[in-house]
Amino acid sequence: MMLFNVFKNTVLLFVLVMISCGNFSKKEDYRPKSKDRLPIHNNQKPTTNNQQLTIIVGANQTDVYLPFLKGKRVGIVANQTSVIFKGNKYVHLVDSLLSLKINVVNAFAPEHGFRGTADAGEHIKDGIDTKTGVPIISLYGNNKKPKLEQLSDAKKLEEDINKSVSKIDVMLFDLQDVGVRFYTYAATLHYVMEACAEANIPLIILDRPNPNGQYIDGPILEMENKSFVGMHPIPVTHGMTIGEYGKMINGEKWLKNGVQCDLKVIPLKNYTHQMAYSLPIKPSPNLPNDTSINLYPSLCFFEGTNISVGRGTESQFQVFGSPFLNKTKYTYTFSPQPNEGAKYPLHQGKVCYGMDLTNSKILNGLDLSFLINAYHATQNKTEFFNAFFTKLVGSKKLQKQIETGLSETEIKASWQKGLETFRATRSKYLLY
Repeated sequence: MMLFNVFKNTVLLFVLVMISCGNFSKKEDYRPKSKDRLPIHNNQKPTTNNQQLTIIVGANQTDVYLPFLKGKRVGIVANQTSVIFKGNKYVHLVDSLLSLKINVVNAFAPEHGFRGTADAGEHIKDGIDTKTGVPIISLYGNNKKPKLEQLSDAKKLEEDINKSVSKIDVMLFDLQDVGVRFYTYAATLHYVMEACAEANIPLIILDRPNPNGQYIDGPILEMENKSFVGMHPIPVTHGMTIGEYGKMINGEKWLKNGVQCDLKVIPLKNYTHQMAYSLPIKPSPNLPNDTSINLYPSLCFFEGTNISVGRGTESQFQVFGSPFLNKTKYTYTFSPQPNEGAKYPLHQGKVCYGMDLTNSKILNGLDLSFLINAYHATQNKTEFFNAFFTKLVGSKKLQKQIETGLSETEIKASWQKGLETFRATRSKYLLY
């Protein structure tokens, strides 16, 4: 495979990736602060150390991918989850590569930034990593796709990061995804692949488990509703790892003008989609534990309504509520306040009435009952949905189905034909 041809021309890399808080530590074991470690789902059996060790992530397989990097100028899409496991400790991938004399010339950061602490949708600035001196280029906001000047020959100047990046020969992509269509790392992957394809730069994905990989569910996105929170005609939960997803983007020719990327996936070892996997590092500020990650596909629909999903609390995506829900039916209360990952939370300082799901059972499919019941219990139904709801769902149908009173069973039945077609497409790209 002509995996590493020298840079030709045109545009390169886009990356949306969550990125961690704090600085890299050169040649030192990297352990996230306790607040960044991910507690286990309240009702999920803890994965034992032996079980965790049986799954070998792509980043740990340095013997496989280092030969492709030696003597090359390397770009990397990474964040706080991009680590190599060493027993009970972690070493950040960038630190490891630099210690192995790999020439890392640029790091590209997704939504939430390189250290993973920025709010959802917050503008991320370019910069220099203070520990390593590696330039960091944001792939969120207006610069979702790396520009030519960010990949061309140029002197590295800390004063102007946009004009100070060296040419890249190969790109690494290592982000912990959660297997949900509207989680923006998938969109970042798309743009990075597209830029690499246009610039004739090979891309290596270091694969990681999908914590929601045990089920496929939700409406298929209709392409007229394409956005950064939904790029492809897939369901809400797709049951694929980020590596498998990249293979599907390539194989289905979803990149601009049908271009295909010179793609290599370093697969996981000892992994199946039915395995429970507890993430050791939270993938973003508002997914603080396994419970939130499991509930995220079902509760994120509320982000297209006037209902809070607990941003501005310590139970993000584990509670929901608003000042407009029936106080008799919804007796749990919370009041959102600014915190890490939510500088201006919805309904800040107001008492919200809703539900506490912190002790809920593990979901193995989307649960629409939270959304349907909240709609029927809200004071003014004409103000319940907003325009973002259609982007999240990928279709205008769900809102109409809820407004006309269809049951969850009836709504899910309408998805089945699309899901059957998707499963057939998905099967061509599975690695596990």
